[in-house]
Amino acid sequence: MPKIGNIILPDFPLLLAPMEDVSDPPFRRLCKLHGADLMYSEFISSEGLIRDAVKSKQKLDIFDYERPVGIQIFGGDEEAMEMSSRIVDAVQPDLVDINFGCPVKKVVCKGAGAGVLKDVDLMVRLTKAVIKGTNLPVTVKTRLGWDESSINIDEVAERLQDIGVQALTVHARTRAQMYKGHSDWSHIERVKNNPRITMPIFGNGDIDSPEKALEYKNKYGLDGMMIGRAAIGYPWIFNEIKHYFATGEKLAPPSMNDRIEAARNHLIWSIEWKGERLGINEMRRHYTNYFKGIHGFKEYKQKLVTTDGINQLLDVFTEIEQVYADYQHQF
Repeated sequence: MPKIGNIILPDFPLLLAPMEDVSDPPFRRLCKLHGADLMYSEFISSEGLIRDAVKSKQKLDIFDYERPVGIQIFGGDEEAMEMSSRIVDAVQPDLVDINFGCPVKKVVCKGAGAGVLKDVDLMVRLTKAVIKGTNLPVTVKTRLGWDESSINIDEVAERLQDIGVQALTVHARTRAQMYKGHSDWSHIERVKNNPRITMPIFGNGDIDSPEKALEYKNKYGLDGMMIGRAAIGYPWIFNEIKHYFATGEKLAPPSMNDRIEAARNHLIWSIEWKGERLGINEMRRHYTNYFKGIHGFKEYKQKLVTTDGINQLLDVFTEIEQVYADYQHQF
């Protein structure tokens, strides 16, 4: 069983990826309910935390029912990273994770996220600063390298472990690939098989079905896997994968009632956490994913994304329940 500090995870844990504007407490709550073993906050700017930026501070919210849960930070300045890890330490998550993988230009151009892949010495210094600032276990999420000609994950893994990093998650793409093309887990397998590496190694990238999860589990021999985009609007994927691992059989897909219940809970929890206006507005991006492939749903999606007010939205959900009461379509 993989161990991160004092956190003992189940055999081959399934991790929920930290996703900007997605992995907030309401979404994490749903994923926890449906089988996620370890989750992370959205990534938080170290500079934002130090400036006391409201949005950054709100991302520090964690709840006991989520545990174990990590707070993920990013930045390119050693002092800021150390100070922000002290702030994170104070809210007592189970671990602190550093993002060295975000490929987005506005992050990379500040020498943060995947930008650090060009300078492993800087990556080591930033990581040391975080370790210095916290009493919690420190983990890292990164990519294979900057581009195909500079894959350096082997060096990165060894050097991070040497300074005290306690687990590594690798998105099996380079920064140049962004989220396109195929991920190549053979590089992560090589890291895992390095006799010097003793920390848990988790893989990330393209896991979108129980069949693929089992194939990658057997093929690459890692300690667990992280799931990101496939969980958006589909938190059931965690338990579906676990069931397939255990039995070799696929669970029945979520029914229409399951989908309605998940979307409605997500909305209610978003409003509880963010307030009515923001909770309603930010939930609108999720409905397409919850109701993907539902015949004739366009009219109701339009209602969900244009209706204001929690009571009116709950009425729309009730209407959807009634209209689709006998909906038996298999997804």
